[in-house]
Amino acid sequence: MAHRDDESVFLKDSPLSVQDAALRTETGGFVPALPGARITVHLDRIEDNVRTLASRVPGLSVVGVTKSACGDPSIARALVRGGAVALADSRLPNLAGLRAAGIKVPLWLLRAPAPAQAGDVVRLADVSLESELVTIRALDAAARAEGVVHDVICMVEVGDLREGLMPKDVPALVAQVVALDHVRVAGLGVNLSCYGGIVPDRDNLGRLAELAGAVEAQLGRPIIVSGGNSSTWPLALAGGLPAGITSVRSGESILQGVDTLTREPLLPELHLDAFVLRAPIVECIVKPSRPAGQRAQDAFGDESPMPEDRGLRRRALIALGRQDVNADFLTPVDPRVQVLGMSSDHLVADVEEVRPAPRVGDVVEFIPGFASVLQAFTSKYVEKEYVGGPAGASAAVGSEPTQR
Repeated sequence: MAHRDDESVFLKDSPLSVQDAALRTETGGFVPALPGARITVHLDRIEDNVRTLASRVPGLSVVGVTKSACGDPSIARALVRGGAVALADSRLPNLAGLRAAGIKVPLWLLRAPAPAQAGDVVRLADVSLESELVTIRALDAAARAEGVVHDVICMVEVGDLREGLMPKDVPALVAQVVALDHVRVAGLGVNLSCYGGIVPDRDNLGRLAELAGAVEAQLGRPIIVSGGNSSTWPLALAGGLPAGITSVRSGESILQGVDTLTREPLLPELHLDAFVLRAPIVECIVKPSRPAGQRAQDAFGDESPMPEDRGLRRRALIALGRQDVNADFLTPVDPRVQVLGMSSDHLVADVEEVRPAPRVGDVVEFIPGFASVLQAFTSKYVEKEYVGGPAGASAAVGSEPTQR
């Protein structure tokens, strides 16, 4: 919580404008009074998290996933500085932004494209994750036209039931891809936990590793064996990763520092606060804690249970809404702030226990989880700020500022 208090430079008679004033924060120091929501990215903390995870499992290469930040180039560079050997995103416009920013490491396309996108794929991505021969043939034709060879990771279904061929069909697909001149089988991969919630374990990843050994024999060369996403880290850190898994695609565990299977901290050394979201209070009034009148669906079609009657409580309306963040992935820095709910443009919070009592214009701080970071970066209404980058870089929003 950022308070105006007697020691703050935000004084009643101060000549400072709202934009120039400052507020004391729970996390230390002062922040400018905000006209709207702002997400601050601590690039050095992201870099530290990559380095920490990569050092714990030697031999496992890290492909940094940028999709939750919409392919943000500043975050991409922090991932690479920390040790990511490649970057991956699900959206071609995000890869185009990374290309335009001069990112030099290989770029992976995570979501299989439609055949009609083949031309853009071979121009923007070095590697794509594929499971359909018709799409791979379209990529071959597009790569031939560009005079390049495009690498594919053949995705294998091992239980989560999102993308991937059934294992018995993989050797036949590989044989058909080998016959093409401008597409190369770079490896095999799986996805787990994202759709079906299936946990990576020695059994399902062991089946991938065994199949990869057969494909390597079929091709006569080693391949990348991409053992899933951030949900693979707990198994890898416990030393349970089957031999033969060479790579992991990771975003959330790096950016948020959490075990994606539980949303608890993954390692004590990891930063959980690489992102800090701040927004101003636009109303702060003592009101009844229980709605009055006949109830129906809310603005999003939900029929939530009637809240407990706690009497009169101070409630803050904060300038954040479902258009900007996900309330289920938003933790107030001040534990005395309780998120009650959200509509499109307002977050409603109980601030009865906060002392001194908040006022309009005070700034509330949150640690956003994966879903909230994704929405905040997608929302044009949330300002982006970057700190902790290399000294001497630009301080403008959208680039890496001078270290501070």
